[in-house]
Amino acid sequence: MILAGVLATTTYSFTRSSLLQQREKAEINLAFANARRVQNDLLADRSAIDKALNQVGDSHRLLFMDGKWTGTSQLFTESAIPPSLKEQVIGQRRAAIMTTSVRNGQALVVGIRLERVNATYFELDNLREVREALRSVQIALFFSAFITILVGFGLGSFASRRAVRPLANAAQAARAIADGSLDTRLEPTDDPDLQVLTAAFNDMVSAMQLRVERDARFTSDVSHELRSPLMTLAASVQVMESRRDELSERSQAALDLLVGDVARFQGLVEDLLEISRFDAGAIRLVKEPLVAHEFVRQAISVSSLPKTEVRVSTDVESVVIRGDKRRLARVIANLIDNARIHSGGRPTVHVQMAEEDEPIGNIWIIVEDNGEGLIDGESEKIFERFSRGAAAGKRFGQEGAGLGLALALEHITLHGGRIWAENRQDGIVGARFIVEIAIEVPA
Repeated sequence: MILAGVLATTTYSFTRSSLLQQREKAEINLAFANARRVQNDLLADRSAIDKALNQVGDSHRLLFMDGKWTGTSQLFTESAIPPSLKEQVIGQRRAAIMTTSVRNGQALVVGIRLERVNATYFELDNLREVREALRSVQIALFFSAFITILVGFGLGSFASRRAVRPLANAAQAARAIADGSLDTRLEPTDDPDLQVLTAAFNDMVSAMQLRVERDARFTSDVSHELRSPLMTLAASVQVMESRRDELSERSQAALDLLVGDVARFQGLVEDLLEISRFDAGAIRLVKEPLVAHEFVRQAISVSSLPKTEVRVSTDVESVVIRGDKRRLARVIANLIDNARIHSGGRPTVHVQMAEEDEPIGNIWIIVEDNGEGLIDGESEKIFERFSRGAAAGKRFGQEGAGLGLALALEHITLHGGRIWAENRQDGIVGARFIVEIAIEVPA
């Protein structure tokens, strides 16, 4: 656009200067020819001034003779002549030309001294033909610049898209890989500069896919290998538990510790197996309609704190959601366990409409505790696998392996919902975990 504007402006300026120079030369020649004719006519009859002026074409003329001004047009009078031009022609008695402004624009005024009749001749050219020509040039240059800009924009867009397309494809492939599609690859290209990028990108993804698959396979294999000895250990513990009365008090205390650790170990193995299923993409949801508040109450009743208080807002009492009952119950149970471990008191569960603009399409299941709350930067890290927070030893105690919230995030993501953590906003110190699920049937 800038180049087209500069070229158009330069072309117009050059054309205007050239036309004015040519017109000035032509007007000077014409004015001298007309001046000679007027002088010859006045030599023949000095009193026939009007006749002499009207016989030399259709230009505007003015004659100053014997202290009197005589003209052929009311548009060209003494006031239209620049004082400096009059001084040069009348005072200094030499011919001159000057550009002046008139009603229709600029005009050329030529002044010539007629020595033989002791008079001064002035001729005005209003440059009408030059203005019309310049107007045509302006229109032509405008449309030329406009077409040039359009063509340049089209060619530039085509070239930029062609140049950026490989990077856009790489960005799209990177997003697909981030979403879990590790089999995504860039298409081979004939461009030698892009072949290096494509090959390096595909090699990187292949190595990452191999690493992820190896880690997932390792987790699955370890989990399965641990189940058999764990089942044997659990059975042995049950046998010992059945003969608890035969053990000494010290042995009973050791048995209680063993029972707790075996239960914790069983939960850890089950969580690892569930994680490996997510990584392998083997999770299949069995969705069914669920009355939101009734489902929450049922899920809490089989959790580690079955008497947890549930507060249901009146506008969600008949709201129906759709989801996998077992997995959503596991999410609520994990949040209850997390609140029990982290909180100094009993948690509270709220079921309410989401705080969003109308129309509201989601409900919130909120689990609040009155522990020490979340520290800065912890709200996202606690959903990572094996993450127990920055204050694990201080706040979380010895329970949990850091997989409960990671599994909750996986389950909710499969349902198309969201889960996040934040500090309580009611003035009480503690944390709250919010699960957002889409409404199937509104109230």
